Amino acid sequence: MLRLLSTFSWQELKHHRWRNAAAVLAVMLGVALAFSVQLINASALSEFSQAVRSVNGQPDLELRAVRGGFDEALYARVANDPQVAAASPVLELATYALTAGGQRIALRVVGVDALVVAALAPALMPMPAPDADRLSLFAPGKVFLNPAARQALPGPGLRLQSGLQLLDVQVAGSVAAGGAPLAVMDIGAAQDLFGRIGQLSRIDVRLRGGADRVAFIAALQSPDITATEPGDAAQRISNLSRAYRVNLTVLALVALFTGAFLVFSVLSLSVAKRAQQFALLGVLGLTGRERLRLVLWESALLGAVGSIAGIALGTALAALALRLLGGDLGGGYFSGVAPALQWNTGAAVVYALLGVAAALVGGWWPAREAQKLPPAQTLKGLGLAPNSGQSQAVGLTLMAAGVMLALLPPVFGIPLGAYLSVGLLLVGGISALPGLIALLYNHLSPRVARRLLPLLAVERARRVRGSAAVAVSGVVASLSLAVALTVMVASFRDSVTHWLDVVLPADLYVRTGLASAASDTVYFTPTLVQAVAQLPGVTRVSTLRLTPLLLDPGQPTVALIARELQDPARNLPLVGSPLPVPAGQVGIYVSEPMVDLYGARPGTVFTPLSASFKALALEGRAQVAIDSGADQAPPKFYVAGVWRDYARQFGAIAMDQHDFEHLTGDRRINDLALWLAPGTDTAQLQQAVRELAQEQSGAGALIEFASSSQIRASSLKIFDRSFAVTYWLQAVAIAIGLFGVAASFSAQVLARRKEFGLLAHLGLTRRQILALVAGEGAAWTLAGAIAGLGLGLAVSLVLVHVVNPQSFHWTMDLALPWTRLLLLCAAVVLAGTFTAWLAGRAAAGKDAVLAVKEDW
Repeated sequence: MLRLLSTFSWQELKHHRWRNAAAVLAVMLGVALAFSVQLINASALSEFSQAVRSVNGQPDLELRAVRGGFDEALYARVANDPQVAAASPVLELATYALTAGGQRIALRVVGVDALVVAALAPALMPMPAPDADRLSLFAPGKVFLNPAARQALPGPGLRLQSGLQLLDVQVAGSVAAGGAPLAVMDIGAAQDLFGRIGQLSRIDVRLRGGADRVAFIAALQSPDITATEPGDAAQRISNLSRAYRVNLTVLALVALFTGAFLVFSVLSLSVAKRAQQFALLGVLGLTGRERLRLVLWESALLGAVGSIAGIALGTALAALALRLLGGDLGGGYFSGVAPALQWNTGAAVVYALLGVAAALVGGWWPAREAQKLPPAQTLKGLGLAPNSGQSQAVGLTLMAAGVMLALLPPVFGIPLGAYLSVGLLLVGGISALPGLIALLYNHLSPRVARRLLPLLAVERARRVRGSAAVAVSGVVASLSLAVALTVMVASFRDSVTHWLDVVLPADLYVRTGLASAASDTVYFTPTLVQAVAQLPGVTRVSTLRLTPLLLDPGQPTVALIARELQDPARNLPLVGSPLPVPAGQVGIYVSEPMVDLYGARPGTVFTPLSASFKALALEGRAQVAIDSGADQAPPKFYVAGVWRDYARQFGAIAMDQHDFEHLTGDRRINDLALWLAPGTDTAQLQQAVRELAQEQSGAGALIEFASSSQIRASSLKIFDRSFAVTYWLQAVAIAIGLFGVAASFSAQVLARRKEFGLLAHLGLTRRQILALVAGEGAAWTLAGAIAGLGLGLAVSLVLVHVVNPQSFHWTMDLALPWTRLLLLCAAVVLAGTFTAWLAGRAAAGKDAVLAVKEDW
């Protein structure tokens, strides 16, 4: 076999180097895209995990606040517990630092006790600068920056935002913690600076040997805290970003999927051109199984070369992307992380084997054709044995199995059943292509019976429907994926547009914080809100308070949104009608992820929120408790409806602002929505709001404004940019499918030279023969376009109604852009017709006429 590869196969590869190089290129691109995505995500996740470990240290337990902070009196209980060897109090705050140029940089401020932090989180131990006082560790207004913060915020001093105030601090040294910009300061100084006297965010605990961890946690009996493992934060990001990373990898593998069809096309043409050589080898003793192995070895060689080149290209692409874009590929999971490339040999081997496997799959059909060649008949130039086609029952069975797999639940948050469903739908649909072609052209044949060239084209498609199905299988696969992605993106965009129309009813929006994590540090005061409402031109003001809430240590925080909900059906994009709230209970409206992740179903009492809601009254006791002078039972929260929220993937809870303030006493505001009178000058109003903020806090420049149209346009621009890669993948897939049509027609032309020569002897002109070949191309690609459209619509149903809800926990309405879809199908048919015409030009030449003499 090696001697045949080095002589027979190698000569073919050298003689048609550009055609084989196209197959290698297709495999290389598929492997490179998938491997680069893997490297970028793995490097970002590793860097993020290292940053979390450096900041959190390695305690046995982390006692974290359910929301905001908890009473520091708990620290004394924990530190004096006989089972505790060491305990370190921590206050964490998310805020912004103002650069010398006026730019705001997101900054995480961590207050620590320098006397105990080194034992549990050494990376947070402040290191004074050489010219700083040794006691600056405990001095107020002194911060210690990590490398990322030092790079972003050069200079001896900083200005930190708290509410609408700017607080001046001095840089006194550094800390070794990695990750995003971070500032460390004495915990007492941090409490005093940000008005958090008596509050902590977490306590890092190291237990004594033999301590009972479960009993220790149970003994705390505090609704304000939750106990987590040190690696829970990194594991949460890994688990919740897994679906995004897998979907991105699957999307990248589309190029490899279409690359398999290009290998199929190249080897089909190669086998057709070498049919008589294979037949001669058969006469000389090479068995059909050995011919099968020879072609498979050729496809494996193409796949191996493409995979090796793809691994190298993928590594280079990943290194370039990490350098230019950082570790975030659009999902928002690793924003702010700038990791170094971490090469993985195991992943490289896996993706290289995937490339070889794709090439082997693409080469299987041509290898089977080489195996089935009848040597005597082929040596006479009578062509390949006719193809009987796939069993229709097999195709229908595969599609039925695909439908059943789409009904399966996700596995670890990944819609594996849906992915398999898409694969079986495509394979089953392609297997059923001969039946579709027969059904279509059995009805069309009588209509063209009196027209010679259309009759010949239709009859050939009907009689050799197996060959037609093989020729257009690449077009069917690529077009179906293009249709499915087009429908999915259009449905998503249409749903996002309707969602924006509901959540952006006001004329002007005002905020001072860019991220929900800083909502407790960056806010508007009630006094400022009341003053804004009195400004000329403002007819109505609606406020929003956003609070991060940790309901489950295994999940990220959810967003508790307090806003006006007098008419939930109008104020929220509800899925279904709102339910009446029973007397004595507080109505809440949960986003779709809350249903999947926490089981918050409409008509039920959401107990996780009830059990942890006491933590929300830390900074201001609930008015009910103030009036009664006694502790009240936790309120019952009734899920009155579910709404769509495309901004927060991990869940959000909306409740009426009056209920929130009544239960917590928290009147801080994060966002303002302003309705303006007709003719109001927006620029003058913005200046008036800034002047109010300047008078009250001296920080009017920290306020940001955006109109509803600006937010809508910006959101849709980000959406279109995020999905731009899908259009490129569609174009690549269709181009490869059309190349497959050209290669298949070239193979058919070579095998049918005597047929075309006979037609020329019977009087058909060169133009008529070219028209015949083009007509066959039109007939074949028309059937492929119909099949691709049908399969694409079926796959789009799986993507819209299964993959997206199971991966990202939100739903969307199906939107079918018929004009775009029909234009796409028409373009494929026209391109297929032109491709077949180009492939058939050789059939009308002088060689085709002379080929008939071989039998005379």
